[in-house]
Amino acid sequence: MKLATEIAGIHLENPLMPASGPLTGDQRKMRAIEAMGVGAMVTKTISTVAAKVPRPCIIAERDFVINTELWSEFSPEKWLNEFLPDYRKKSALPLIVSLGYSPEDLRKLVPRFAKFADAFELSTHYVADDPSLIRELISAVKAGTEKPVFLKFDPSVPDPAEMARVVQESGGDGIVAINSLGPVYPMDRRVNRSYLGSRDGFGWISGPVIRRLSLSSVRRIREGCTLPIIGVGGIVSADDVVDFLCAGASAVQMLSGALIRGKGIFKRILESLPSALEKRGFKSVEEAVGSAKGQKESFTVRNPIIDHDKCTRCGLCVEVCPYFALSLQEKVEVDSAECFGCGLCESICPVAAIGGVLV
Repeated sequence: MKLATEIAGIHLENPLMPASGPLTGDQRKMRAIEAMGVGAMVTKTISTVAAKVPRPCIIAERDFVINTELWSEFSPEKWLNEFLPDYRKKSALPLIVSLGYSPEDLRKLVPRFAKFADAFELSTHYVADDPSLIRELISAVKAGTEKPVFLKFDPSVPDPAEMARVVQESGGDGIVAINSLGPVYPMDRRVNRSYLGSRDGFGWISGPVIRRLSLSSVRRIREGCTLPIIGVGGIVSADDVVDFLCAGASAVQMLSGALIRGKGIFKRILESLPSALEKRGFKSVEEAVGSAKGQKESFTVRNPIIDHDKCTRCGLCVEVCPYFALSLQEKVEVDSAECFGCGLCESICPVAAIGGVLV
């Protein structure tokens, strides 16, 4: 199985890399993640001053992470004089240096970090919905480097396809989608306030809970440009990686998955990626990229078909049906006159005993 891929002329042995964040906050952490076999490295976002990060700053449950992390808590001088020189001595892995945030910041930072970077990733948290500022951001960076420049989209980008066109027309080399979503407020019921140490207790949410939003952004960006896309947001399995590839990403990033399920998830995903691709009919990563099928709007009502041999008669489908079209006596029955063909019952059945609506 061929796992290699390419982004903006950079060859990757496989499509998986860490997302910018605490797991890549210095050279020691980056080396530990590199040892998992990832295809590229991404630094924690570096700005002109060290961040003062409130604590507690990270909480998680089964399907999400909420954080108050900012950019790197270390100065750019610490990265330039210590972390990156030391890391580069022992690594030939493609290195994406994440920088932020304003055009003024980037004009100062990009020329200083260009000797270490194979590419730059620029966070757009503060310019996400303004095409003119995106153009200014790209112009500021391109004036200081010939290295590829990737724009990391915020979930608040109102029209990802249109903004992707702006990035391409302005000379950007690729897009990373998406950043964490928020603000959100995680209530601690024990003390009747947020868990987090940030002002007013707000944070940013990521992980599996935002995966469908991330996939939507990747799909819409692919409709708006031909630039390479790095998909990020909610990946916790090799099947998730393949989903992002099919939606149009050429590579992926993961962070929250490792915070929820442990850092070894990088290695586990790479070990199972060949079989995940094979079961979907792909012989390589590149064959999967952008392969998701198009579809037309449909108004056809298809009634569910119950496989009574599989059905455990748990009654969940009956309980959740918003059209009161299902009933359970000896077995689950469908009232075709009441059924709206919505698909909820098929999607929620815990034993896959319902078909005919979604597929």
